[in-house]
Amino acid sequence: MRRILLLIIALAIAAFAGWYYWKLSQRISSAPVSALLPRGTIFLAHLPDFNRTRDDWSHCDIYQLYREPAVQDFLRKPLNNIPKTDAAAQTLREIEQLEPKNAFVALTSIDNNNPRFAGGFRFRGSQEAAERVIGRWRSELLERNPSLKRDKLQYQHHEIELVSAASVTLATAYDRPWFFAATDLTELKAVLDRADHRATNSKGTLDKDEAYRAAIAHRPSYYAAFFYLEPKIFSERLAALRAAVRSSPVPGESTMLEQMRCIAGFTRFENGKIHDVLFLAMPKLEHDITLTRSSLSFGTKETFFYLAMLFNLGEKIEILNQAASFAGARIFQALANSGITADDWKAAFGLELSSLADWPSSAHWPSLLVTLPVTDMAKAGKIVEALVRADQEATWTQTEKDGVRYFSKQSVATLVAITPTIALSNRILIAGFNPVSVEEAMKRSGASSSELADSQTYNAAARLLPVPTNFFGYVDMALLYSRLDASLRPMLLMAAAFMPAVAGSIDAGKLPSPEVITRHLSPIVSSQRYEGDGYVAESIGPITLDQAAIGVALLSSSLGAVARQTGWGTSPTPQPTATPSPTP
Repeated sequence: MRRILLLIIALAIAAFAGWYYWKLSQRISSAPVSALLPRGTIFLAHLPDFNRTRDDWSHCDIYQLYREPAVQDFLRKPLNNIPKTDAAAQTLREIEQLEPKNAFVALTSIDNNNPRFAGGFRFRGSQEAAERVIGRWRSELLERNPSLKRDKLQYQHHEIELVSAASVTLATAYDRPWFFAATDLTELKAVLDRADHRATNSKGTLDKDEAYRAAIAHRPSYYAAFFYLEPKIFSERLAALRAAVRSSPVPGESTMLEQMRCIAGFTRFENGKIHDVLFLAMPKLEHDITLTRSSLSFGTKETFFYLAMLFNLGEKIEILNQAASFAGARIFQALANSGITADDWKAAFGLELSSLADWPSSAHWPSLLVTLPVTDMAKAGKIVEALVRADQEATWTQTEKDGVRYFSKQSVATLVAITPTIALSNRILIAGFNPVSVEEAMKRSGASSSELADSQTYNAAARLLPVPTNFFGYVDMALLYSRLDASLRPMLLMAAAFMPAVAGSIDAGKLPSPEVITRHLSPIVSSQRYEGDGYVAESIGPITLDQAAIGVALLSSSLGAVARQTGWGTSPTPQPTATPSPTP
């Protein structure tokens, strides 16, 4: 009887211990990442569910475009020229096996210019199974860096692994179901204390920080990735630098960075599209004015790019003059010499700056327009005349038609004929590189609607985001690609025929038809508004506007590098020739 009673007590104790461990595990695993980090954390990047994000990516439009058989066939040759390695694919498979959730990396402090990082993720399965993967990564690190030293130590009920060199330390530990790492032993211990609820200061965590709470108030319940930045330390250093180089700082003067309390952004997938949101916690810069998008009247059915934003050029004159001086251009200095002041700019023009790009099917290249509302034609004319006079190396012609003044100059002949033109009426200033497109746009300026504003494609894209108050952007990716294909495909085929470097890299004959590409390309739309305590900028499309800008920059730099390596666009080095002797 006594043995049975002891067995029952033992089973009860074991059951209670299992229940308590399960509850503790659930409590730790459900803790938000922000509760593991110190208040005042400078930067945090967070990936809630790696496998789900990867699955969403595989269903998005841009990935489906990549998987098109015609695209894969075209990419086969350039991809074969890239050295193959199985290391990346194996690492990706191992990450998928861990099924990481709430993966994060954070910059917790920069003391004495010594940054301290902490990171981790929640894994599925046993600690032993996780260590088989993580331990292999650790072993590879030690093999590649023989000078690294490996140690172990005990802290509370955790075993901490230390990999260190003279000035570098990586401390790792398990707190099932978490794996943590830090570049400082003290930092790792602090993370473990917060995970195990041993921290004494309950308000000393990031989730109690006012700036962080303001940022996550704009974060949705589902997102694929999230980042948070507290720029205070950078703005303080910037202010100190400005104070050091100025003998008497202007009272109350501050940069935009110094006005920002925090910066946060997140990315998610919606119906095959990528949706980015950026939040800037800062005071509102514009007062009693909202974006109207009145410049939509200039758009046509051939418009593939439209941008409208509030931009007070008068307040930026000094900054623009400094930038122009640094670049060697004295255009704003020339305006100052003509007696043009910032107040003249403010009086002459409105704040809504717009830009449009049309690409008719009959044209080889697009036409770009920039527009600005005119509020005082006399002062606006004075400014335009000063701009024209500042261009001393060119000859500008002036004409007037139907009450509109036109200023044009003929540029040096190039591959693309450029004739910079400025049109000025009592309502609008239009600048472009083609006098015909500028004049046609001026004729449309009085219309109440336009082909672009009435376009179903444009309106469907614009409705995806909230109404903007100070910025709006639109790119018709399908139209843009169709025009690019028509203009560049013949050049690519010719380059492949006459340049071995091109033919060795790609098979131009297998370039997919535009229909294959454009069926996966919806418009990109971007919108910015002031909401509550900061600016919220959103962008959605097959790629977002900021991703497109980064892609264009990378592509431009890559093409430049290729051109330098292959000698494209460069003249051959002239060979010395014998100089004939003068005739006696």
